[in-house]
Amino acid sequence: MSEQRALAAVQESGLEARVIRHGPVRSLAEAAEARGVEPAAVIKTLVVRRADHDFLFVLVPGDRTISWPKLRALLGVSRLSMPDATTAKEATGYERGTITPFGSTVAWPVIADERISGEITLGAGAHGVAVAVDADPALTALAATRADVTEQES
Repeated sequence: MSEQRALAAVQESGLEARVIRHGPVRSLAEAAEARGVEPAAVIKTLVVRRADHDFLFVLVPGDRTISWPKLRALLGVSRLSMPDATTAKEATGYERGTITPFGSTVAWPVIADERISGEITLGAGAHGVAVAVDADPALTALAATRADVTEQES
C-alpha cells in the first residue's frame, strides 16, 4: 500500500513525524484546517518532467505556485512540463493528491522553495493522510536543493 511505503520511508529517514489522518478536503483552506496548520505549511509535492523518463519533485508552500521562469533558470533548461496523472503515478508510485518524495518508486531530485520552514505537512501516499515534520531535517533527509522557485498565487 502506498501509505505504508511513504510512512515507512519517513520513519527510516529518522525524522520525528506526526501522522495526520483527516477526511476528504476540497481546497487548500480545508487541508490547512484539517491539518491544524497555516496554508503555507501545507506543502504541495509537484512532479515536473525535464525530459522523457526524467522527473523531479518540486516542494511548494500551499499559498504559492511554481514560477516556471525561476525553475527553468535554476535547472538550466528551456522547457519543463507537468506530466498527466497516469505518468506521475508511473514515475512515483503515488496517485496525484497523495504524492510525496518519501518512498517514491524512484528517488527523483527534490527542489524545495526557500520559503519552506518550521513545521510543515506533506502528503503521505494516501488521500486524507499527511505527515507533519520539521522542514529543515526533512529537506536534509531528502537532499533537497533550496531555491526561490515560486511566486504568490494570483
